[in-house]
Amino acid sequence: MPENVQQDNCCSPDGGEEGFTHEKRLGWHEYFMSVAHLISRRATCTRGHVGAVLVRDNNILSTGYNGAPSGLPHCNETTCKIYRSTHPDGTVEENCVNTIHAEINAIAQAAKHGVSIKDADIYITASPCIHCLKVLINVGIKTIYYDKPYKIDHIAELLRLSGVKLVQIHVEMP
Repeated sequence: MPENVQQDNCCSPDGGEEGFTHEKRLGWHEYFMSVAHLISRRATCTRGHVGAVLVRDNNILSTGYNGAPSGLPHCNETTCKIYRSTHPDGTVEENCVNTIHAEINAIAQAAKHGVSIKDADIYITASPCIHCLKVLINVGIKTIYYDKPYKIDHIAELLRLSGVKLVQIHVEMP
């Protein structure tokens, strides 16, 4: 005996709930950058929260945020240990001895779990520092998507020489 099956589409204004409003679906860039921002909320650095998402073929391969190595005290539990380095142009950069940057953590997580990231793209809440950029070049990242600029002038020459693309994707976070 056949069942009576109602054919209403619960996802359309005709067959759905009263007051249904159609929300715009996130595009891939918005989606991955939003994930990077969410990941950044796990960061333990007291100076800034950065999140990174490694992606290939619209699939998330690995994520990372800035913080201390696993099992070691984080900056939000102790004090930051800052060191200063001077760029050839004379500008001084400050970094924390304890913190691993989000990009490196994402790469480390992929390596730990045996996930190839060759020819992947990365979404980062801030453009990479020169040290992270060198590693991203070496692991085969083709495009770096970032939200907020961070000392882009320091990485311009490496980007030009490597052919890695740097693309700003800004998303409004709720």
